[in-house]
Amino acid sequence: MRQIPEHLRQTIRSVHGEQGEAWLAGFDKLLSDCEDKWGMTAELPSPFTLSFNFVAPVVRRDGTAAVLKLVVPGREFRTELAALRLYDGRGSVRVLAADEEQGALLIERAKPGLTLAESGLSDDDATLAAAEVMRRLVVPAPDGGEFPSVADWAAGFARLRQRHGGGTGPLPERVVSRAEEMFRRLLEEGGSGLYLLHGDLHHGNILSSGDGEPGWLAIDPKGVVGEAEYGTIPLLLNQLPPKGQREVIRRRALLLCGALGLDHARLLAWGFAHAVLSTAWCDEDGVGDIPASLEKAGWFEELLDELS
Repeated sequence: MRQIPEHLRQTIRSVHGEQGEAWLAGFDKLLSDCEDKWGMTAELPSPFTLSFNFVAPVVRRDGTAAVLKLVVPGREFRTELAALRLYDGRGSVRVLAADEEQGALLIERAKPGLTLAESGLSDDDATLAAAEVMRRLVVPAPDGGEFPSVADWAAGFARLRQRHGGGTGPLPERVVSRAEEMFRRLLEEGGSGLYLLHGDLHHGNILSSGDGEPGWLAIDPKGVVGEAEYGTIPLLLNQLPPKGQREVIRRRALLLCGALGLDHARLLAWGFAHAVLSTAWCDEDGVGDIPASLEKAGWFEELLDELS
């Protein structure tokens, strides 16, 4: 386990419990097995920022560069792999090899591979670059129930109340109740159509690719079925400045609606509902900044109320 930083080990234990402990114990063998069967050598220690999974650059026997991702196996990994296969390089990196049972994924390496956060673009230009990736990732919702839906994700509120004896723990009851009602209303109303959304398309999951003026490719999709407006929310919630967050969210929302033809009111409503849900997930996983997450939800709520 010497290749896994302590903070990542702690996160894996917190999120996955006993399964995470078992995965950590077998990590060295898993890494060696992947190197052998896929003919590659991993660059260790990994130069990437590791948050929930192990990711490292590798060089294959033929000299090509790729990226190895190792995760605790589960539904989220299966939907990530399925989403990448459906996107098939249209706005995302391509799958080179995978072992679904072991939670191992080999993908093409985007070069130069700077994240949108590292690009030096203005916030407006970064938002428009992300909008272009979203446009390329448009895939109608697949049949068969392989992917979770936004309604499935909303079950996080029921788990929150179950953990806290019917209450909402560190989250204000008023905020949770409004978010629950907003999810119900938006799902009942329906929107302009259902798509296979990336589910976590923020500045750190969009990489530069190509010489000269770069194009952009998405990585790490969660794969969730929902409205196009819902798919924008991670970008609105992330890479916000210490001050002026409300104005940045407002500006990004307007740019995305203009570039993608989205419904402004529904986008803000989904933003509030999801920001509160994300806070519930922080409580569930034992990671994340609950006060900061609630503050973001408050910005969406204010912007939405202004439209009323």
